[in-house]
Amino acid sequence: MDYRNIFDAHAHYDDSWFDSDRDTLLAELPQKGVCGVVCNAVDLESAKNVIALAEKYDYIYAAVGFHPENLENMPQDYLDRIALLTRHEKVVAIGETGLDYHWDIPKPLQLRVFEEQIKLSLELNMPLIVHDREAHGDVFELLRKYKPKALVHCFSGSVELMREAVRLGCYISLGGVVTFKNARHSIEVASEIPPDRLLLETDAPYMAPVPFRGKRCDSSMITFAAEKIAGLRGVDTQTVLDITKQNCLDFYNIVL
Repeated sequence: MDYRNIFDAHAHYDDSWFDSDRDTLLAELPQKGVCGVVCNAVDLESAKNVIALAEKYDYIYAAVGFHPENLENMPQDYLDRIALLTRHEKVVAIGETGLDYHWDIPKPLQLRVFEEQIKLSLELNMPLIVHDREAHGDVFELLRKYKPKALVHCFSGSVELMREAVRLGCYISLGGVVTFKNARHSIEVASEIPPDRLLLETDAPYMAPVPFRGKRCDSSMITFAAEKIAGLRGVDTQTVLDITKQNCLDFYNIVL
């Protein structure tokens, strides 16, 4: 079936997995119903790369920030550099930033950099894209403290945590994980989240949905997550795509 209004809230098209055919793929996505993609940086180098993609493709937007796995060679003036990059007309958010306790990365450093980027998003009045891996307690402690306009991407928490996120004014994005058989939390969240707080994402090239699990993901594959969520909520798939597109526009302050 042909779908329209596919808006990918979170992707990484500067990733090396796309080096062999990036421009061919990105040129074709609008023909597959993709109307928008927010491409997320993980450090300053990737920030320049995602901005370049946003300049080349009308439907692509950029987010700039430091991912918790990319803090090793972070310059001392990184906040000033990020702030400067946000002046670009296609930069719509700070991110991706957050906490990742899966890997052995010093927690004090992660917490400091995450908190600093939260403050920057508030100073600049920009949305914040949050990475939360095995760090729910500390992530939500900071979200409670500052209450930024935040998107918790690839949400992996419980329904109860989703409800707290909504109370704090956050948005939630779901992707290919909702199609996995063992994804109980994601399925429950997809069933119960208020429709005006749900975004769809791929995290491309990662997290491909069933039946592409383990392969490279791209924004056209959002339809598999949308179909799953539509079935859970008892609506048609295009309705889910229409609603989540509008939510993306609202969250990122994008005017098409």
